[in-house]
Amino acid sequence: MKIRRVLATAVALAVTTPAALLSVSPAYADAKPAAQTQDQRKSKPTIKELEEAAAEAQKAYDKAVKAEAAGRVELDKTLDDLSEANGTHPLAVASAAAKQAAKDAAAAKTAADQAVTDAKAALDALTEDATEEERTAAETALSEAEATATAAATAKTAADTAAAEAREKLDDARVAAVRAYGVLQNAAKDALAVKVAADAALAKAIKEAEEAGEDEEGEEGGDCEPELDLTAEVTGLPNKLVAGTSTDFSVRVTNGSDRHMDEVLTYVSVYATDTSGLKDTDKFFRLQWSTKSAPKWQNADADNYIDGVGALKPGAHADIKLRLTLDKATPAGNGVAFIAADFFNEDGTCGGAPGLDMYEFDVKAAGSKPGKTEDAKPSTTTKPGNTGTAPQGSASATPVTTGTNGSLAATGSSSATTSIALAGGAAVLLGAAAVFVVRRRKTGADA
Repeated sequence: MKIRRVLATAVALAVTTPAALLSVSPAYADAKPAAQTQDQRKSKPTIKELEEAAAEAQKAYDKAVKAEAAGRVELDKTLDDLSEANGTHPLAVASAAAKQAAKDAAAAKTAADQAVTDAKAALDALTEDATEEERTAAETALSEAEATATAAATAKTAADTAAAEAREKLDDARVAAVRAYGVLQNAAKDALAVKVAADAALAKAIKEAEEAGEDEEGEEGGDCEPELDLTAEVTGLPNKLVAGTSTDFSVRVTNGSDRHMDEVLTYVSVYATDTSGLKDTDKFFRLQWSTKSAPKWQNADADNYIDGVGALKPGAHADIKLRLTLDKATPAGNGVAFIAADFFNEDGTCGGAPGLDMYEFDVKAAGSKPGKTEDAKPSTTTKPGNTGTAPQGSASATPVTTGTNGSLAATGSSSATTSIALAGGAAVLLGAAAVFVVRRRKTGADA
Protein backbone atom coordinates (compact mmCIF):
# COMPACT_ATOMS: atom_id res chain seq x y z
CA MET A 1 0.00 0.00 0.00
CA LYS A 2 1.38 3.33 -1.11
CA ILE A 3 1.91 6.75 0.42
CA ARG A 4 -1.11 8.98 0.82
CA ARG A 5 -0.78 11.93 -1.59
CA VAL A 6 -4.28 13.29 -2.08
CA LEU A 7 -3.42 16.48 -0.15
CA ALA A 8 0.12 16.88 -1.44
CA THR A 9 -0.83 19.59 -3.91
CA ALA A 10 -2.21 21.87 -1.20
CA VAL A 11 0.95 21.53 0.87
CA ALA A 12 3.17 22.03 -2.16
CA LEU A 13 1.30 25.21 -3.01
CA ALA A 14 1.76 26.58 0.48
CA VAL A 15 5.49 25.91 0.72
CA THR A 16 6.50 26.74 -2.84
CA THR A 17 4.68 30.07 -3.09
CA PRO A 18 5.79 31.79 0.14
CA ALA A 19 5.27 35.22 -1.39
CA ALA A 20 1.53 34.59 -1.43
CA LEU A 21 1.47 33.56 2.21
CA LEU A 22 4.29 35.46 3.89
CA SER A 23 2.77 38.90 3.43
CA VAL A 24 2.21 40.59 6.78
CA SER A 25 0.43 43.65 5.40
CA PRO A 26 -3.31 44.28 5.76
CA ALA A 27 -3.66 43.31 2.10
CA TYR A 28 -2.94 39.73 3.17
CA ALA A 29 -6.52 39.45 4.39
CA ASP A 30 -7.90 39.83 0.88
CA ALA A 31 -5.13 38.21 -1.13
CA LYS A 32 -5.84 35.21 -3.35
CA PRO A 33 -3.19 32.71 -4.45
CA ALA A 34 -1.83 33.15 -7.93
CA ALA A 35 -3.26 30.79 -10.49
CA GLN A 36 -1.21 27.61 -10.78
CA THR A 37 -0.70 25.59 -13.93
CA GLN A 38 -1.38 21.86 -13.89
CA ASP A 39 2.35 21.09 -13.99
CA GLN A 40 3.00 23.48 -11.08
CA ARG A 41 0.27 21.86 -8.99
CA LYS A 42 1.71 18.39 -9.58
CA SER A 43 5.32 19.33 -8.91
CA LYS A 44 6.75 18.34 -5.58
CA PRO A 45 9.01 20.84 -3.76
CA THR A 46 12.58 19.82 -3.05
CA ILE A 47 14.03 19.85 0.45
CA LYS A 48 16.17 22.82 -0.55
CA GLU A 49 13.07 24.73 -1.63
CA LEU A 50 11.36 23.82 1.62
CA GLU A 51 14.40 25.02 3.59
CA GLU A 52 14.33 28.33 1.72
CA ALA A 53 10.60 28.69 2.36
CA ALA A 54 11.09 27.95 6.07
CA ALA A 55 13.92 30.50 6.29
CA GLU A 56 11.80 33.17 4.61
CA ALA A 57 8.90 32.35 6.91
CA GLN A 58 11.18 32.81 9.93
CA LYS A 59 12.38 36.17 8.65
CA ALA A 60 8.82 37.32 8.00
CA TYR A 61 7.76 36.23 11.47
CA ASP A 62 10.69 37.99 13.16
CA LYS A 63 9.86 41.15 11.25
CA ALA A 64 6.18 40.92 12.17
CA VAL A 65 7.01 40.40 15.87
CA LYS A 66 9.20 43.51 15.90
CA ALA A 67 6.47 45.50 14.16
CA GLU A 68 3.92 44.33 16.71
CA ALA A 69 6.20 45.29 19.62
CA ALA A 70 6.77 48.75 18.16
CA GLY A 71 3.05 49.07 17.52
CA ARG A 72 2.29 48.29 21.16
CA VAL A 73 4.57 51.08 22.31
CA GLU A 74 2.90 53.45 19.88
CA LEU A 75 -0.57 52.35 20.99
CA ASP A 76 0.21 52.99 24.67
CA LYS A 77 1.57 56.44 23.83
CA THR A 78 -1.46 57.26 21.67
CA LEU A 79 -3.92 56.17 24.34
CA ASP A 80 -2.09 58.31 26.91
CA ASP A 81 -2.32 61.30 24.54
CA LEU A 82 -6.04 60.60 24.08
CA SER A 83 -6.75 60.46 27.81
CA GLU A 84 -9.49 62.92 28.69
CA ALA A 85 -7.97 63.42 32.13
CA ASN A 86 -4.51 64.61 31.11
CA GLY A 87 -4.07 63.87 27.40
CA THR A 88 -2.35 66.38 25.15
CA HIS A 89 -3.99 65.37 21.89
CA PRO A 90 -6.27 68.11 20.47
CA LEU A 91 -9.27 65.76 20.65
CA ALA A 92 -8.56 65.03 24.32
CA VAL A 93 -8.17 68.74 25.09
CA ALA A 94 -11.39 69.58 23.23
CA SER A 95 -13.31 66.80 24.99
CA ALA A 96 -12.10 67.90 28.42
CA ALA A 97 -13.04 71.51 27.68
CA ALA A 98 -16.48 70.51 26.40
CA LYS A 99 -17.02 68.35 29.47
CA GLN A 100 -16.15 71.27 31.76
CA ALA A 101 -18.39 73.61 29.76
CA ALA A 102 -21.28 71.19 30.18
CA LYS A 103 -20.59 71.01 33.90
CA ASP A 104 -20.59 74.84 34.15
CA ALA A 105 -23.81 75.08 32.11
CA ALA A 106 -25.48 72.58 34.43
CA ALA A 107 -24.44 74.63 37.45
CA ALA A 108 -25.76 77.82 35.82
CA LYS A 109 -29.10 76.17 35.11
CA THR A 110 -29.35 74.95 38.70
CA ALA A 111 -28.71 78.49 39.96
CA ALA A 112 -31.25 79.97 37.51
CA ASP A 113 -33.89 77.45 38.55
CA GLN A 114 -33.29 78.34 42.18
CA ALA A 115 -33.65 82.05 41.35
CA VAL A 116 -37.06 81.33 39.84
CA THR A 117 -38.10 79.46 42.97
CA ASP A 118 -36.93 82.32 45.17
CA ALA A 119 -38.71 84.94 43.02
CA LYS A 120 -41.96 83.01 43.20
CA ALA A 121 -41.63 82.73 46.95
CA ALA A 122 -41.01 86.49 47.26
CA LEU A 123 -44.07 87.28 45.15
CA ASP A 124 -46.26 84.91 47.16
CA ALA A 125 -45.00 86.40 50.39
CA LEU A 126 -46.40 89.88 49.62
CA THR A 127 -49.25 90.88 51.94
CA GLU A 128 -52.39 92.81 51.14
CA ASP A 129 -50.65 95.90 52.51
CA ALA A 130 -47.92 95.71 49.81
CA THR A 131 -47.78 98.73 47.53
CA GLU A 132 -48.33 98.53 43.81
CA GLU A 133 -44.67 99.35 43.25
CA GLU A 134 -43.58 96.41 45.49
CA ARG A 135 -45.86 93.97 43.69
CA THR A 136 -44.69 95.17 40.25
CA ALA A 137 -41.05 94.79 41.30
CA ALA A 138 -41.64 91.21 42.52
CA GLU A 139 -43.43 90.24 39.31
CA THR A 140 -40.62 91.76 37.23
CA ALA A 141 -38.01 89.85 39.24
CA LEU A 142 -39.89 86.59 38.64
CA SER A 143 -40.21 87.26 34.93
CA GLU A 144 -36.50 88.02 34.60
CA ALA A 145 -35.58 84.90 36.63
CA GLU A 146 -37.76 82.70 34.39
CA ALA A 147 -36.15 84.19 31.24
CA THR A 148 -32.70 83.52 32.69
CA ALA A 149 -33.69 79.93 33.57
CA THR A 150 -34.96 79.32 30.03
CA ALA A 151 -31.69 80.60 28.55
CA ALA A 152 -29.71 78.50 31.01
CA ALA A 153 -31.65 75.36 30.02
CA THR A 154 -30.98 76.02 26.33
CA ALA A 155 -27.29 76.60 27.05
CA LYS A 156 -27.08 73.37 29.06
CA THR A 157 -28.63 71.34 26.21
CA ALA A 158 -26.16 72.81 23.74
CA ALA A 159 -23.23 72.17 26.09
CA ASP A 160 -24.30 68.57 26.69
CA THR A 161 -24.57 67.97 22.94
CA ALA A 162 -21.14 69.48 22.32
CA ALA A 163 -19.62 67.38 25.11
CA ALA A 164 -21.17 64.17 23.72
CA GLU A 165 -19.89 64.92 20.21
CA ALA A 166 -16.39 65.70 21.50
CA ARG A 167 -16.35 62.49 23.56
CA GLU A 168 -17.54 60.46 20.55
CA LYS A 169 -14.71 61.82 18.41
CA LEU A 170 -12.26 60.97 21.17
CA ASP A 171 -13.64 57.43 21.47
CA ASP A 172 -13.45 56.98 17.70
CA ALA A 173 -9.79 57.97 17.79
CA ARG A 174 -9.11 55.43 20.54
CA VAL A 175 -10.90 52.68 18.61
CA ALA A 176 -8.93 53.54 15.47
CA ALA A 177 -5.67 53.28 17.41
CA VAL A 178 -6.59 49.87 18.82
CA ARG A 179 -7.68 48.62 15.41
CA ALA A 180 -4.41 49.78 13.87
CA TYR A 181 -2.54 47.77 16.48
CA GLY A 182 -4.87 44.83 15.82
CA VAL A 183 -3.67 44.76 12.21
CA LEU A 184 -0.11 44.31 13.48
CA GLN A 185 -1.24 41.62 15.92
CA ASN A 186 -3.01 39.67 13.20
CA ALA A 187 -0.03 40.10 10.88
CA ALA A 188 2.25 38.56 13.52
CA LYS A 189 -0.19 35.69 14.04
CA ASP A 190 -0.48 35.08 10.30
CA ALA A 191 3.31 35.13 9.96
CA LEU A 192 3.59 32.61 12.80
CA ALA A 193 0.97 30.48 11.08
CA VAL A 194 2.99 30.34 7.88
CA LYS A 195 6.20 29.67 9.81
CA VAL A 196 4.60 26.69 11.57
CA ALA A 197 3.31 25.34 8.25
CA ALA A 198 6.67 25.73 6.51
CA ASP A 199 8.57 24.12 9.40
CA ALA A 200 6.13 21.21 9.51
CA ALA A 201 6.32 20.63 5.75
CA LEU A 202 10.14 20.68 5.86
CA ALA A 203 10.36 18.30 8.82
CA LYS A 204 7.97 15.83 7.27
CA ALA A 205 9.62 16.03 3.86
CA ILE A 206 12.96 15.18 5.46
CA LYS A 207 11.35 12.27 7.33
CA GLU A 208 9.74 11.05 4.13
CA ALA A 209 13.06 11.18 2.31
CA GLU A 210 14.72 9.21 5.10
CA GLU A 211 11.97 6.57 5.07
CA ALA A 212 12.18 6.31 1.28
CA GLY A 213 15.90 5.57 1.59
CA GLU A 214 15.15 2.73 4.04
CA ASP A 215 12.50 1.14 1.79
CA GLU A 216 13.91 -2.25 0.83
CA GLU A 217 11.71 -2.39 -2.23
CA GLY A 218 12.95 1.01 -3.31
CA GLU A 219 9.40 2.10 -4.11
CA GLU A 220 8.47 5.74 -4.03
CA GLY A 221 4.77 4.90 -3.83
CA GLY A 222 2.06 5.74 -6.30
CA ASP A 223 -0.38 8.58 -6.36
CA CYS A 224 -3.72 8.11 -4.64
CA GLU A 225 -6.78 9.52 -6.31
CA PRO A 226 -9.46 11.62 -4.66
CA GLU A 227 -12.66 9.74 -3.85
CA LEU A 228 -15.52 12.18 -3.33
CA ASP A 229 -17.87 9.36 -2.35
CA LEU A 230 -15.81 8.35 0.71
CA THR A 231 -17.11 10.63 3.44
CA ALA A 232 -16.45 11.12 7.15
CA GLU A 233 -19.19 13.04 8.94
CA VAL A 234 -19.01 14.19 12.56
CA THR A 235 -22.06 14.35 14.82
CA GLY A 236 -22.38 15.38 18.43
CA LEU A 237 -19.25 17.54 18.75
CA PRO A 238 -20.42 20.73 20.52
CA ASN A 239 -19.08 24.13 19.57
CA LYS A 240 -18.20 24.83 23.22
CA LEU A 241 -16.09 22.58 25.48
CA VAL A 242 -15.27 23.08 29.15
CA ALA A 243 -11.91 22.21 30.73
CA GLY A 244 -12.10 19.26 33.10
CA THR A 245 -14.89 17.50 31.17
CA SER A 246 -15.19 14.75 28.56
CA THR A 247 -17.27 14.93 25.41
CA ASP A 248 -18.48 11.92 23.41
CA PHE A 249 -19.21 12.32 19.71
CA SER A 250 -19.02 10.14 16.62
CA VAL A 251 -17.79 9.93 13.05
CA ARG A 252 -19.70 8.00 10.39
CA VAL A 253 -17.50 6.83 7.51
CA THR A 254 -19.51 6.00 4.40
CA ASN A 255 -18.43 4.31 1.19
CA GLY A 256 -20.83 5.93 -1.23
CA SER A 257 -18.91 4.63 -4.25
CA ASP A 258 -19.54 1.52 -6.32
CA ARG A 259 -16.23 -0.15 -5.44
CA HIS A 260 -15.10 -2.28 -2.53
CA MET A 261 -12.55 -0.76 -0.16
CA ASP A 262 -10.24 -3.30 1.51
CA GLU A 263 -9.06 -1.06 4.34
CA VAL A 264 -10.48 2.28 5.43
CA LEU A 265 -8.55 4.57 7.76
CA THR A 266 -9.98 7.63 9.46
CA TYR A 267 -7.85 10.63 10.29
CA VAL A 268 -8.90 12.56 13.41
CA SER A 269 -6.75 15.20 15.05
CA VAL A 270 -7.38 18.02 17.50
CA TYR A 271 -5.46 21.29 17.72
CA ALA A 272 -6.02 24.14 20.20
CA THR A 273 -4.52 27.41 21.39
CA ASP A 274 -5.13 29.78 24.27
CA THR A 275 -7.09 33.00 23.69
CA SER A 276 -4.00 34.75 22.28
CA GLY A 277 -3.83 32.19 19.50
CA LEU A 278 -0.06 31.88 19.98
CA LYS A 279 0.28 29.20 22.67
CA ASP A 280 -0.54 25.60 21.75
CA THR A 281 -2.64 23.78 24.33
CA ASP A 282 -2.87 20.38 22.61
CA LYS A 283 -1.09 18.67 25.52
CA PHE A 284 -4.20 19.16 27.67
CA PHE A 285 -6.38 17.17 25.24
CA ARG A 286 -6.83 13.38 25.14
CA LEU A 287 -8.60 11.74 22.22
CA GLN A 288 -9.89 8.15 22.44
CA TRP A 289 -11.87 5.98 20.03
CA SER A 290 -13.81 2.75 19.82
CA THR A 291 -15.67 0.85 17.10
CA LYS A 292 -17.97 -2.14 16.83
CA SER A 293 -15.01 -4.36 15.96
CA ALA A 294 -12.82 -2.78 18.68
CA PRO A 295 -15.25 -1.68 21.43
CA LYS A 296 -12.60 -1.00 24.11
CA TRP A 297 -11.60 2.65 24.33
CA GLN A 298 -8.18 3.22 22.75
CA ASN A 299 -5.97 6.30 22.71
CA ALA A 300 -5.47 7.90 19.30
CA ASP A 301 -1.96 7.17 18.05
CA ALA A 302 0.73 9.72 17.23
CA ASP A 303 -0.21 9.67 13.53
CA ASN A 304 -3.87 10.43 14.36
CA TYR A 305 -5.10 7.42 12.34
CA ILE A 306 -7.96 5.21 13.47
CA ASP A 307 -7.75 1.75 11.89
CA GLY A 308 -10.82 0.19 13.50
CA VAL A 309 -13.09 0.49 10.47
CA GLY A 310 -11.64 -2.27 8.26
CA ALA A 311 -13.21 -2.99 4.89
CA LEU A 312 -16.30 -1.25 3.52
CA LYS A 313 -18.53 -2.61 0.79
CA PRO A 314 -20.15 -0.24 -1.72
CA GLY A 315 -22.87 1.72 0.05
CA ALA A 316 -21.79 0.54 3.51
CA HIS A 317 -20.87 2.71 6.48
CA ALA A 318 -19.14 2.32 9.83
CA ASP A 319 -19.42 4.40 12.99
CA ILE A 320 -16.52 5.46 15.18
CA LYS A 321 -17.16 6.59 18.74
CA LEU A 322 -14.83 9.35 19.92
CA ARG A 323 -14.19 10.75 23.38
CA LEU A 324 -12.37 14.04 23.83
CA THR A 325 -11.20 14.76 27.39
CA LEU A 326 -9.88 18.16 28.47
CA ASP A 327 -7.64 18.40 31.51
CA LYS A 328 -8.82 20.76 34.25
CA ALA A 329 -5.72 22.89 33.58
CA THR A 330 -6.72 23.48 29.96
CA PRO A 331 -6.59 27.27 29.33
CA ALA A 332 -9.55 29.00 27.78
CA GLY A 333 -9.13 29.46 24.05
CA ASN A 334 -10.17 27.95 20.76
CA GLY A 335 -9.78 24.60 19.06
CA VAL A 336 -10.36 22.73 15.85
CA ALA A 337 -10.86 19.07 14.97
CA PHE A 338 -9.70 17.81 11.57
CA ILE A 339 -11.48 14.82 10.03
CA ALA A 340 -10.78 12.87 6.84
CA ALA A 341 -11.04 9.32 5.48
CA ASP A 342 -8.65 7.24 3.36
CA PHE A 343 -8.77 3.80 1.75
CA PHE A 344 -6.20 1.28 0.57
CA ASN A 345 -6.81 -1.80 -1.57
CA GLU A 346 -4.76 -4.97 -1.92
CA ASP A 347 -4.31 -4.31 -5.63
CA GLY A 348 -2.39 -1.11 -4.79
CA THR A 349 -5.15 1.38 -5.51
CA CYS A 350 -5.84 3.98 -2.86
CA GLY A 351 -7.47 7.32 -2.31
CA GLY A 352 -9.80 9.22 -0.09
CA ALA A 353 -11.75 12.37 0.56
CA PRO A 354 -9.93 15.24 -1.20
CA GLY A 355 -9.74 17.45 1.87
CA LEU A 356 -9.64 17.80 5.61
CA ASP A 357 -12.91 18.94 7.16
CA MET A 358 -12.38 21.36 10.04
CA TYR A 359 -14.74 21.73 13.00
CA GLU A 360 -14.20 24.80 15.23
CA PHE A 361 -15.06 24.99 18.93
CA ASP A 362 -14.51 27.29 21.90
CA VAL A 363 -12.64 26.13 24.99
CA LYS A 364 -14.00 27.41 28.32
CA ALA A 365 -12.01 27.44 31.57
CA ALA A 366 -12.76 24.76 34.18
CA GLY A 367 -15.96 25.47 36.08
CA SER A 368 -17.40 27.68 33.35
CA LYS A 369 -20.97 27.37 32.15
CA PRO A 370 -20.92 26.68 28.40
CA GLY A 371 -24.33 28.25 27.91
CA LYS A 372 -26.27 27.39 24.77
CA THR A 373 -24.30 25.00 22.56
CA GLU A 374 -24.73 23.73 19.03
CA ASP A 375 -23.04 21.01 17.03
CA ALA A 376 -19.83 22.23 15.42
CA LYS A 377 -20.30 22.59 11.68
CA PRO A 378 -17.83 21.26 9.08
CA SER A 379 -16.28 23.08 6.20
CA THR A 380 -17.62 22.80 2.69
CA THR A 381 -15.43 20.35 0.79
CA THR A 382 -13.52 21.94 -2.06
CA LYS A 383 -14.63 20.46 -5.37
CA PRO A 384 -12.03 19.25 -7.87
CA GLY A 385 -11.30 21.84 -10.49
CA ASN A 386 -12.39 24.76 -8.32
CA THR A 387 -9.43 27.10 -7.98
CA GLY A 388 -11.26 29.82 -6.09
CA THR A 389 -10.65 30.52 -2.45
CA ALA A 390 -12.41 32.29 0.35
CA PRO A 391 -10.53 35.45 1.41
CA GLN A 392 -8.08 34.87 4.26
CA GLY A 393 -9.13 36.87 7.29
CA SER A 394 -12.72 37.33 6.16
CA ALA A 395 -15.52 37.63 8.67
CA SER A 396 -16.95 34.22 7.83
CA ALA A 397 -16.89 31.61 10.57
CA THR A 398 -16.93 28.76 8.03
CA PRO A 399 -13.97 26.41 8.53
CA VAL A 400 -11.40 25.60 5.86
CA THR A 401 -10.71 22.65 3.59
CA THR A 402 -7.64 21.80 1.54
CA GLY A 403 -8.45 20.45 -1.87
CA THR A 404 -6.56 18.48 -4.50
CA ASN A 405 -6.58 21.32 -6.97
CA GLY A 406 -3.81 23.42 -5.47
CA SER A 407 -6.14 25.83 -3.73
CA LEU A 408 -6.29 26.59 -0.05
CA ALA A 409 -9.69 27.88 1.03
CA ALA A 410 -9.11 29.78 4.24
CA THR A 411 -11.40 31.77 6.47
CA GLY A 412 -11.07 34.11 9.31
CA SER A 413 -13.44 34.15 12.18
CA SER A 414 -15.84 36.16 14.21
CA SER A 415 -14.35 37.94 17.21
CA ALA A 416 -16.29 35.59 19.50
CA THR A 417 -15.01 32.22 18.32
CA THR A 418 -12.22 32.45 15.80
CA SER A 419 -8.96 33.50 17.27
CA ILE A 420 -7.48 30.27 16.12
CA ALA A 421 -8.44 31.02 12.54
CA LEU A 422 -7.01 34.52 12.66
CA ALA A 423 -4.04 33.30 14.66
CA GLY A 424 -3.04 30.58 12.28
CA GLY A 425 -5.94 28.35 11.32
CA ALA A 426 -4.48 28.02 7.85
CA ALA A 427 -1.12 26.98 9.28
CA VAL A 428 -2.64 24.42 11.60
CA LEU A 429 -4.47 22.99 8.62
CA LEU A 430 -1.31 22.90 6.52
CA GLY A 431 0.66 21.37 9.36
CA ALA A 432 -1.97 18.68 9.77
CA ALA A 433 -2.04 18.12 6.03
CA ALA A 434 1.74 17.78 5.98
CA VAL A 435 1.61 15.08 8.62
CA PHE A 436 -1.28 13.44 6.79
CA VAL A 437 0.42 13.53 3.42
CA VAL A 438 3.87 12.19 4.24
CA ARG A 439 2.92 9.14 6.31
CA ARG A 440 4.20 6.13 4.36
CA ARG A 441 2.25 2.93 4.41
CA LYS A 442 3.64 -0.38 3.07
CA THR A 443 2.24 -3.79 2.30
CA GLY A 444 2.45 -6.71 4.66
CA ALA A 445 3.10 -6.12 8.37
CA ASP A 446 3.23 -2.35 7.93
CA ALA A 447 -0.26 -2.19 6.42
